[in-house]
Amino acid sequence: MTQDLVTTDDAALPLAWTLRRSARARRLALRVHHDGRVEVVAPRGVGEAMIGHFVYRHREWILHRLAERPAPPAPQAFPPATLKLPALGEGYRIHLAGGRGRVQVRRLGDGLLSIVGHAGAGSAEAERAAIKRALLVWLLEHAQTAFEPRLRDLAVRGSFSYRSLQLRRQRTRWGSCSSRGVISLNVCGVFQSPAVLNYLMIHELVHTRHMNHSAAYWREVAAHCKDWRVLDRELSRGWRHVPPWIFAAP
Repeated sequence: MTQDLVTTDDAALPLAWTLRRSARARRLALRVHHDGRVEVVAPRGVGEAMIGHFVYRHREWILHRLAERPAPPAPQAFPPATLKLPALGEGYRIHLAGGRGRVQVRRLGDGLLSIVGHAGAGSAEAERAAIKRALLVWLLEHAQTAFEPRLRDLAVRGSFSYRSLQLRRQRTRWGSCSSRGVISLNVCGVFQSPAVLNYLMIHELVHTRHMNHSAAYWREVAAHCKDWRVLDRELSRGWRHVPPWIFAAP
């Protein structure tokens, strides 16, 4: 739900913000995401008037955070010439092989991704869209294969139990854990350092025991990842490492 904050203070700028109700939230919270979206997380039952007043009281902080955001990256050529996956210690050259049939990605050796086939629609835009879909499909499948043994290993070492792992491409969330023990991770974790990816996995594994961010939750995170504070800050800035084409229109 999107709402406009209307204020009586001429010095305050109107702010557009989204509201997310959370059964796990214990208090009102504000988040300014990397894409400029302002999100209010509210416990169920908190009235809209109180939420609006909360946003109004924090408007200067919101505007400051919005101003701190880095400038958007310069447009890049697509498809990219290379694809680097630091979390996996991998890097690939991308080769457009062309040919007939559906566009798909084939891994040739350790350092080459070959994109074969064509869109069939004849336009450059359709061709770029087909290549992007194929790259995303390959990236999700490859990351799933690489993430699963890492998550299992961390779970065994920490005596955690989870149900399954899902990978998604999300613009604002790095991960989540459901009450059923299903862990979801953002495929963009492949563009982070190995240490940051491990921290992200530990962060969600601890949620299998603490479905909140209480003091007890963070104590357990610290027990399994002593540098969690540094890594958490790195993860919050991790969007800058995600190639623009991952979310941009082809």
